[in-house]
Amino acid sequence: MPRLVIAAPSSGSGKTTVATGLMAAFSERGLAVSPHKAGPDYIDPGYHALATGRPGRNLDAFMCGLELVAPLFAHAAAGCDLAVVEGVMGLYDGAAGRGELASTAQVAKLLRAPVVLVVDASSQSRSVAALVHGFASFDPQVRLGGVILNKVGSDRHEVMLREALEEAGMPVLGVLRRAPQVATPSRHLGLVPVAERRTDAVAAVAALAEQVRAGCDLDALMALARTAPALASEAWDAQRALAGTSPASPAFEARGPGRGPGNGAAPADLGGAPGRRPVVAVAGGPAFTFSYAEHSELLRAAGAEVVTFDPLRDEALPEGTTGLVIGGGFPEVYAPELSANEPLRGAVARFAEAGGPVAAECAGLLYLARSLDGKPMCGVLDADARMSERLTLGYREAVAVSDSALAANGTRLRGHEFHRTVIEPGAGAAPAWGFTNPERRVEGFVQQGVHASYLHTHWAAEPSVARRFVEAAAARP
Repeated sequence: MPRLVIAAPSSGSGKTTVATGLMAAFSERGLAVSPHKAGPDYIDPGYHALATGRPGRNLDAFMCGLELVAPLFAHAAAGCDLAVVEGVMGLYDGAAGRGELASTAQVAKLLRAPVVLVVDASSQSRSVAALVHGFASFDPQVRLGGVILNKVGSDRHEVMLREALEEAGMPVLGVLRRAPQVATPSRHLGLVPVAERRTDAVAAVAALAEQVRAGCDLDALMALARTAPALASEAWDAQRALAGTSPASPAFEARGPGRGPGNGAAPADLGGAPGRRPVVAVAGGPAFTFSYAEHSELLRAAGAEVVTFDPLRDEALPEGTTGLVIGGGFPEVYAPELSANEPLRGAVARFAEAGGPVAAECAGLLYLARSLDGKPMCGVLDADARMSERLTLGYREAVAVSDSALAANGTRLRGHEFHRTVIEPGAGAAPAWGFTNPERRVEGFVQQGVHASYLHTHWAAEPSVARRFVEAAAARP
């Protein structure tokens, strides 16, 4: 599989511009391009999907483990002509205090992929050679195959940059001039998702493709991609992943309320309706855009029919719903509209009160609260949420401290927090997770069939949660 990793010295250098533009430009050539994003980010993959017509996939060595990076890549890239991986932060930046773990460099090494470094050249000339030389020599196992210069100011500026990099022996594979018309709007958690600006996003991706076509040597980039050696890795498969799951064993003693099993019933306690294909409703639309494609694949492989609904517009849950998944997104942006949809809020509340299995992450947690910024929400949880000036961000190591329809007590997962909201209280009588980093605490809510938490998780790391959730959904009357 020809493949490239698009990296940069730091955030803000133009990785998303270049990666998305390359994906779109190669797709326009008629190639099937597999889009990937290193790290936990949900928003960039939306633009990647728009550029390629394929789901944007994440490769996260912290959340999924080193051993799953190549299999998940192979699963997504099967049948494609080219794979493009957008990096995260700076090339060598990874999980705090964990060395190279979850860095773009580590992903590149696991995929044996050549790296293209995107350099913001707006405030330098000959010094670019020293910068690039440092990144190329820092880790000999990372193969830096060339540079794309971004935000170049003039023809003269370009000449000075090229001369410096020629002295350093580093190929220049592209030069992009400043182009504010291609800028993508951002807000408190990064870029505005595609689902919220579909028409403008289509135009932006088309402009990125044009900019990359004009400024980059696509043939040289494809030739570099083809130098990637064979990747000896079996592709991840949801069915096989589920077949290999096994129960976790308790290993975390929570400090504070909710120690031990919670009041959520495990699937085995719910009774059953054999032979019925459970319907799992997954929240979507502009307010709930954060999801990993593997989650729906695991739910289907476990036997569920997955149906998407939009809490902004749909006034009822999908017909026959026996399980409910409400992932991440931006409910704080749409709080008035979500609140105004009283019929759906009532339907969600009744479903939860009847013991229906609900898996809610971050935005889903806020939607289940009593209120968000003073606007009534579903009222499933006896808690209130509001916007905050403080950004909560980082990887977490977690263990389930209460039995729920999603996770058995003791199930270990690695996840990620990313929000500018707070919920009070932060944990219920039966918390969802116990965290061991960066500080020891409990978080989230387990009650009846509900599992609600700020923690974003990647179910490919622990497929048993999908199997357990579908079993709980199948047990509904």
